[in-house]
Amino acid sequence: MKKFFVVLLVLILFMHGIVSSQDSNGLDQLVELLRGSSDSQFQLDVLKGISEALKGQRDIQEPKGWPEVAKFLSESSRSEVREMSHLLSLKFGSLVALDSMRNVLIDTSVSSVKRKRALLALVEAKDLKLPALLIDLLDDEILQQPAVLALAAFDKPEISSAILSHLPKLKLQVRRDALSTMASRLTYATALMTAVDKQTIDAKLLPADVVRQLRVHNDPNINRLLDRLWGISRSSSEAKLDEIKKYKHIVGMSNGEPSNLSNGRAMFNRVCASCHKLYGQGGEIGPDITGSDRKNLHYILSNIIDPNAEIPNDYRTSVIRMKDNRVLVGVVRSRELKTITVVTPSEVIFLPKSDVDKIDSQNFSIMPEGLIRVFNDQELRDLISYLGGDGQVPLP
Repeated sequence: MKKFFVVLLVLILFMHGIVSSQDSNGLDQLVELLRGSSDSQFQLDVLKGISEALKGQRDIQEPKGWPEVAKFLSESSRSEVREMSHLLSLKFGSLVALDSMRNVLIDTSVSSVKRKRALLALVEAKDLKLPALLIDLLDDEILQQPAVLALAAFDKPEISSAILSHLPKLKLQVRRDALSTMASRLTYATALMTAVDKQTIDAKLLPADVVRQLRVHNDPNINRLLDRLWGISRSSSEAKLDEIKKYKHIVGMSNGEPSNLSNGRAMFNRVCASCHKLYGQGGEIGPDITGSDRKNLHYILSNIIDPNAEIPNDYRTSVIRMKDNRVLVGVVRSRELKTITVVTPSEVIFLPKSDVDKIDSQNFSIMPEGLIRVFNDQELRDLISYLGGDGQVPLP
């Protein structure tokens, strides 16, 4: 309980402006608390509280006396205290801490948890030497997923080449995150769609959220190719009712062939699971559909064919355009004084407001229209049967 109250106190001080990233006196007071304590648990709690309160922020002025306190903490017998002090030194702009975090990242003898924390800290610090390290980590089975997500923060031509070359051998979730990174910048998106056009990348690998993200660039060549592969969305209610009727007929025409629920689950994982949770597994950017009216064929088809008909406010999409030309598509979950929290199908991102150029709230779901066209008739029947099932089934 003591740990909880210490962290809570630090967070309250930040939130109410008693301590802020621009208030050197406030941070100085917390550093003095650390200087005067020999209790490693208290030190760790205060360090974690400061780190949590400064999450997503950069260019933090180093508090008075921090170098001496950091040296003192770096000699702690407790490894968590040493690590947290290094992470905060990096936050305060220490070049020594920058080198230290790079060494932690590439050291395979260090725990994967610590290496991942080092990776995230270096991304937040915009370390210019990080892209080359991240590309090397694409061959690291443990860190390839955070590495592929982190690469979206940088705009270098060698990044898209490296991701595309690794794409076929990545596991499902990592591949989905890699495609999200490729859709985040126009330069990467162009390289991705060129590979799709040449059929070196299967168009069916593109999940719904990635297609939505690709369209946000408003590039005529990308949109033309997406229209060819995914079909052009039709907005009239009459057309959508006709489409629902058509697919009801397809689902009903099984010709005596039983549906393959395991294949239906594979279809769900390929296209839907990045956003929706079913039976406790999947993403959280869209509604959990476990308790929905899944046995109602009209309900299921109408939500797939016309996802924008009814959108709860908690799931309305925003397009976040960054000053470095990166584009994010997700749900804005909170807006603080200096940071914005965005949930995407791949991750939760804490963005410094100073990095954001524009946020456009949209009246559409992150799930694009035309999604149903990626399935052949039997795949659709398998998916619908899986969605209407009574419980989880094994994958093929």
